[in-house]
Amino acid sequence: MSSSSTIAILTVAAGRGVRAGDGLPKQYRPLLGKSVLAHTLESMHAAAPQAALLVAIHADDAALYGASSAELSESARSRLLAPAIGGATRQQSVRNGLEALAALSPAPDIVLIQDAARPFADAALVGRAIEAARAHGAAVPGLPLADTVKQIDTRGVVTATPDRASLRFVQTPQAFVFPLILAAHRLVAGRGGAELTDDGMVAEAAGHEVHVFAGDPANFKLTTPEDFLRARDRLLGDLSDIRTGQGYDVHAFGPGAEVWLGGVPVPHSHGLAGHSDADVLSHAITDALLGALADGDIGKHFPPSDQQWKGAPSSIFLAFAAKRVRERGGLIAHVDATIVCEAPKVGPHRDAIRESLAKIMEIDIDRVAVKATTSERLGFTGRQEGMAALALATVRLPFR
Repeated sequence: MSSSSTIAILTVAAGRGVRAGDGLPKQYRPLLGKSVLAHTLESMHAAAPQAALLVAIHADDAALYGASSAELSESARSRLLAPAIGGATRQQSVRNGLEALAALSPAPDIVLIQDAARPFADAALVGRAIEAARAHGAAVPGLPLADTVKQIDTRGVVTATPDRASLRFVQTPQAFVFPLILAAHRLVAGRGGAELTDDGMVAEAAGHEVHVFAGDPANFKLTTPEDFLRARDRLLGDLSDIRTGQGYDVHAFGPGAEVWLGGVPVPHSHGLAGHSDADVLSHAITDALLGALADGDIGKHFPPSDQQWKGAPSSIFLAFAAKRVRERGGLIAHVDATIVCEAPKVGPHRDAIRESLAKIMEIDIDRVAVKATTSERLGFTGRQEGMAALALATVRLPFR
């Protein structure tokens, strides 16, 4: 098979697994600012940039899938096909995905079938998978066993001790010549019978030899809460470029009966004057995030000369800055902001403001600090002519 053969990556994300906690299917659980599925798709795209990306999803998960796909880089999204709807079992979901690929013109030459909850497949592993498919037609990644394995009966009595040298833990992505695995799934589905738990088994059941190539211990599957902690630590280890940005903003009081602070309307005798909604707190935090990225300021991205931003909610600006951090592969570690004014009183609204800011930036509320102080009646804030806000943002980025 030619080295220029076309490749598709089918990611299976139709399961309902909730053993990892959080009440969501694990593929949609957040992991340092992005869903597990988004991490998985990004890793597969980085490893095989020219491959088409197809995801098999549960029929009820269109909104969750849409949110995850929105987290992808523009490059990854450009390779994303419309999702296939999965079935009641993994085997059925894979077949539905394969049938969707078969409808393409042309269909791919090679398909890699990947678990949505394996976000750490790297270019070396994916490269081995593609070469194994070209060489053998059907291949799966495997790891040798470090421990002795016992076979037991229903009473817990050992009946055999298999030779571990001939055993392998099997991972994904599993790699196949596309016509081979499509025909195998169709054949096995037509026979009926017990559910087969991986695609190597489907190929075996259809009479094909399945080869094992070297897997990767780092390519672990997220199943339990402990797996998520391990994944978080691994991702944090890659985010060694720690940066701090600062932001400052000021707005004069004007007509109105409320001021917007962090996306929350706070009743007051005046409003704040500005081209947008004059949310002085959100503006300061936006500039702090952009500063940490060395990515200009709010005026660069949302110039006041542009009439589309007249009266716009500042949550748009803050969400944009937070997304810029995620697009760089980073995360917002902490935001610390201070509001300077004589009135209104911020304390009664502090928690609502923190909650709003956390939601806009898509981070945990315990990463958002909001304080308020007066200027002891000195200066323009002391004369109650306006409000000021200062912000510091700490972000973590991959070191380049």
